[in-house]
Amino acid sequence: MISNDLTQTRIDLAAVLRWSARLGYQTGTCNHFSVMAPGRDDLFLVNPEGRFWSEVTASSLILCDLDGRIVEGEGTVEQTAFNLHAPLHRLNPAARACFHTHMPHATALCLIKEGRLLPVVQEAMMFHGQVAYDEDYSGLALDPAEGERVARVLGDKEVVFMRNHGPMVVGRDVGQTFYMLYHLEQACRLQLLAMQSGQPLAPVEDRLARPVMEAVRSVHAYGNTFLAAIKRVLDREEPDYRA
Repeated sequence: MISNDLTQTRIDLAAVLRWSARLGYQTGTCNHFSVMAPGRDDLFLVNPEGRFWSEVTASSLILCDLDGRIVEGEGTVEQTAFNLHAPLHRLNPAARACFHTHMPHATALCLIKEGRLLPVVQEAMMFHGQVAYDEDYSGLALDPAEGERVARVLGDKEVVFMRNHGPMVVGRDVGQTFYMLYHLEQACRLQLLAMQSGQPLAPVEDRLARPVMEAVRSVHAYGNTFLAAIKRVLDREEPDYRA
């Protein structure tokens, strides 16, 4: 592990947690973001139990292994966080980052019977063919078996909508995953607003939605640019996130 890389990953994860707090994505002191340590397949960073995301700093993030042993950091990892995230990281090597939040509009879509994200706006087209739906609410994730089940439902997709629970977004790094999380919430918000009109929605055909999804994934700079902008604002207004 390269220490400088791990330090930067800590800073990046702290930044998106702070930004998510501003956006109202956290429920109480619950919900959790994790990312694998650079160059490792057995260690991941996760926000500590019992803290508001607005309190998180780079050094307060916990580094633990896939068996739940804390390698660096003080405090504890919330049980459901470990039970969801560790199996996802272990079973899906592409899921270097896993972000779970009860952000209101994406969660609301999880509460609708047969709720589906539709290609009615460009933000939704970004996820064309990349969304899985978990239709079987199993209660709190009090056992790693629940995380394994969710990982199987997710498969090779980037998003899973967990019925009666909320969304999980996975990706290759902090910037790309948060970029997708942000646009997922925007897509759900706009779809729900349109549904409130009572008028028929106007989804586009697959042949139009697919190129949007492919274009977003071909330009890696989108996530990096978004993350850099977030850190510029935080450096001015909440510089302690780097501590």
